[in-house]
Amino acid sequence: MAARPPPRRSPRRPTSGRAPAAAPAPARSLAAPRAVARAPLARERSDGDFEVLLGAVRGEVEARLAGLLDTKVADARRLGADVEAMAAAVRDLTLRGGKRFRPALLVAAYRAVDGQAPLEPALDAGVALELLQTYLLVHDDWMDQDDMRRGGPAVHAMLTRHFGSRAAGEASGVLAGDWASALSLEAIARLDVPADRIARVVTMFAQIEQDAIFGQQLDLSGRPQDVELMNDLKTGSYTVRGPLMLGAALAGASPAVLGRFERFARPLGVAFQLRDDLLGAFGDPAQTGKPRGSDLRAGKRTLLVTEALARGTNADRRTLLDALGKRDAKDDEVERIVELYEKLGARRAVESRLDELVREALAALEGARLSKLGASWLRGAAEALSRRRA
Repeated sequence: MAARPPPRRSPRRPTSGRAPAAAPAPARSLAAPRAVARAPLARERSDGDFEVLLGAVRGEVEARLAGLLDTKVADARRLGADVEAMAAAVRDLTLRGGKRFRPALLVAAYRAVDGQAPLEPALDAGVALELLQTYLLVHDDWMDQDDMRRGGPAVHAMLTRHFGSRAAGEASGVLAGDWASALSLEAIARLDVPADRIARVVTMFAQIEQDAIFGQQLDLSGRPQDVELMNDLKTGSYTVRGPLMLGAALAGASPAVLGRFERFARPLGVAFQLRDDLLGAFGDPAQTGKPRGSDLRAGKRTLLVTEALARGTNADRRTLLDALGKRDAKDDEVERIVELYEKLGARRAVESRLDELVREALAALEGARLSKLGASWLRGAAEALSRRRA
């Protein structure tokens, strides 16, 4: 038998000072390499307590995020201090707290559809959602000129300090958000599920991002008649509806079941944003991580603003409109508007609408053929999302 020829080797390319491309990560779990191997959610409880689920998912997803981002920042380091600073700022924001509601909702929907399937794909999809959230927060803070997020500096503020220039820091911040978006797409595309299912999920994930972008544009336009549509697109898309639909699709839900999830998620997503609006005006900054009145200073036409304008006198409307969008509004000016929301009944009207939306969401679950554990988690999620304090 003739001897095999030696294997062909590609000619060595001359070095150019550019770092070699990182080897692709294995298409399996995103768990941190240093993490001790264990069954996901080993303490998964059967009593359906959403807060218990939230705590368990938070730990699992943060371990995966930390492992993934540690590796990515190390790769970026080889390209120089500026690229590393951009990547490190994304890592810093992503791992700086965060309630991880989105991954928990995804897991609840996944388990509601299939009570026995391995949870690894759902947890790794939760990582993708958190990276998408990072991207949206980075760009949102830059557009609103908010220098604080989650109790620390926003990404563009961190990078402004690094470069010693506001313009360079903000430009790098835009790139940081773009990079987080690319990481989220990579994470969702690497899920270890059948090919036909991953194609469906990736398409759904892309639609979530598009909806959030359209909602942000409506927010920038500030047309009061679009408040609930804006809330559904900007926040509901990736905070409630997206996670629930992704979880159900990952578990192989039928079109009928997906329709049921959508009817549950849409009002709940709007309710989540209304709670955000209330927290922005009345919440404790120590819990929310943002100063009171940031929405007012940014000129956002929240439902609080719309209700106050509809209910107030001409003098009330002038007071509110003079403060709306005033970047340098003093704290006492903000407090005056907050008092106006109370006096005019705007706060009460928004809270009433929020309660109505939650009831509408819960009604969509009635009669649904879901696992008992998953359905209990979903009902608990509706309560937790609508009553949160941060």
